[in-house]
Amino acid sequence: MTLVAGFEPDLAERHTRASFRAVVDRVVVPHAAEFDRASRVRADVLNEFGAQGFWGAVLPERAGGTGRGMTAFGELHEEVGRGCSSMRSLLTVHSMALYALDRWGGPALREQWSAAMVSGKRLGAFCLTEPDAGSDFTALSTFATRDGDGYLLNGHKLWVTGGQLADVFLVFARTDRGPSAFFVSADQPGLHQIAVPEIMGTRGSQLAEITFEDCYVGPEALLGAEGMGLALATNVLDIGRFSVAAGSVGILQACLEACVSYANSRTQGGSLLREHQLIQQMISTMATNTRAARLLVWQAGLLKEQGDPDTIMATCIAKQFSATSAVAAANDAVQLHGALGCSDAYPVARYLRDAKVMEIIEGSTQMQHVLISADACQNRGRIVPIDEH
Repeated sequence: MTLVAGFEPDLAERHTRASFRAVVDRVVVPHAAEFDRASRVRADVLNEFGAQGFWGAVLPERAGGTGRGMTAFGELHEEVGRGCSSMRSLLTVHSMALYALDRWGGPALREQWSAAMVSGKRLGAFCLTEPDAGSDFTALSTFATRDGDGYLLNGHKLWVTGGQLADVFLVFARTDRGPSAFFVSADQPGLHQIAVPEIMGTRGSQLAEITFEDCYVGPEALLGAEGMGLALATNVLDIGRFSVAAGSVGILQACLEACVSYANSRTQGGSLLREHQLIQQMISTMATNTRAARLLVWQAGLLKEQGDPDTIMATCIAKQFSATSAVAAANDAVQLHGALGCSDAYPVARYLRDAKVMEIIEGSTQMQHVLISADACQNRGRIVPIDEH
């Protein structure tokens, strides 16, 4: 049944999702709790993602990627997010760095990094947030000073997902001409990776602080031109926001599956939990919001494939709805499981911790509300149906 015009997946797309799900169920789901406890992911799982082509999925075939398009990219990140938000977070920031390299990197930089990053032999991360500035471009204190043909980087970045294991960083710093973006190898002298040991959710994503002390990079490290950092970041963050939206759908789906399984096996007052109306209300809301969030992500991905600028706002809407719905679903999932939901006996406590992170990263829920409201007011509330594009 076609629910929305243009939204019925063809057989190939359904098989793509099924193949993603099979890999995640085989190599991610069995180890997700371990990643959470150990605050790191296993190298063999990272390698398997490389063997499956997941690390390069954001790129078209001409650049060594899968060429499956952004709707399939969203499905991949949903399925990985269903299995483990930490793995999805690592995949997100790597995809952002690789996307920026392919679009704005010079020939020498792409020659050095592209193939290794597509294969997953070298992993990338995204460096924007700072201790005092957050992600506010107008307040960045990391500075890139001209030094001959190259630059000296000095500054401090915080909450860098994958920062403990990344081989290269997409770094945003101020120059005399404004915010700019640089591709910086982790082994560059003056770059220091400091582990962030404790975090509420996505504990296996190996967060780090990154400091730069007279860290020299050559002119080829500059992406695009000096001063175009904000425009570059807007596009890169759209990729990250889309991934987080899709990953939030994965959390929704995981909560739904966990609750259905528990409600079908647990009894209360002589009846299965699924027979209690308030439990039915919880599961009904989860099922509805999961489907709605998935369609919003799908729409944003379809607009990306069409090159439609409306994809930016579609992604904001998808991220806002899916992230807030994931928090609500995870909260209900813990409630439905009772005391067991607060323990490690079931994964729902991890889902709740991870879901809360989704409301903060890649633009907080409040930021999305500001952007969505401004767009609605500018367009007098008009919403363009997907089949008009």
